[in-house]
Amino acid sequence: MRISFCILALTAVSLPLHAADADPLLREARAALKRGDGPAALKAAEKAVEAEPKNHLCYYIRGEVFALQRQPVEAIKDFNKSFELDKTFVIAINQRGGEQFKLGKVKESIEDFNTFLKASPKDEPAHWRRGISFYYAGKYDEGAKQFVDGQVAYGTDVENAFWHYLCVAKKEGIEKARKGILPIELGAGGKFPDTRVPMKEIYDLIRAKGKPADVMTAAENAKLEGEEKTEAMFYANLYVGLNYDAEGNTAKCREHMTAAVDKYKITHYMWDVANVHLKLMKKP
Repeated sequence: MRISFCILALTAVSLPLHAADADPLLREARAALKRGDGPAALKAAEKAVEAEPKNHLCYYIRGEVFALQRQPVEAIKDFNKSFELDKTFVIAINQRGGEQFKLGKVKESIEDFNTFLKASPKDEPAHWRRGISFYYAGKYDEGAKQFVDGQVAYGTDVENAFWHYLCVAKKEGIEKARKGILPIELGAGGKFPDTRVPMKEIYDLIRAKGKPADVMTAAENAKLEGEEKTEAMFYANLYVGLNYDAEGNTAKCREHMTAAVDKYKITHYMWDVANVHLKLMKKP
């Protein structure tokens, strides 16, 4: 998805107003997290926990650091401790849900997301992570509804439309899913609004107006470098693989999902989605 829920959650957390030893360290850790500097963030978060072991924010921020470093077991421990110290701090349960998903505990992730949304219903339409968990739990109706609701928050986001398509395809079949694809309105001058490479080609793919090769070619030929190129190749492989999965082509799905996970690793939660998908495919 275009917006990282982890970062949104982090920036929404306000540090306490009182003067405390941990406050500067928490600000330092949060700043390091925003710029993706895991080691610096962990160092500051560790010092914050030592300075104020009863401060729920110290454990929460350290949990976010572990999440960034893809250490879900350690992250869950800190999110548990954060909530234990402040039972009103349900955002810790929400973030725990994401870490549960990374461990393949899909049912538990949904339970955590639901707990959070019960306390914060305003966040429900934009909670695409729950929609993805619904998909992997086989709750396709709930997943489809989540992405229909997500159209309000992410009306120009191809990924939102794609996951809605996947849910309907699994429940009703490809043809029914294509007839109900969520619309993405063109911008000024007929320009496609989701400008990320290769999102236009991915959208055309599920509308049967393009082929998997078109998606891959768009990513491969894009004049991008570094992380942007890696992301383009990751998303191309991820969504081509998922499209093959919807069509029942397990071999081609595995080929592209393996490439996404092994060759084009990115920091976003969507890499974890690809990783979980691949692990589930390997289960007997």
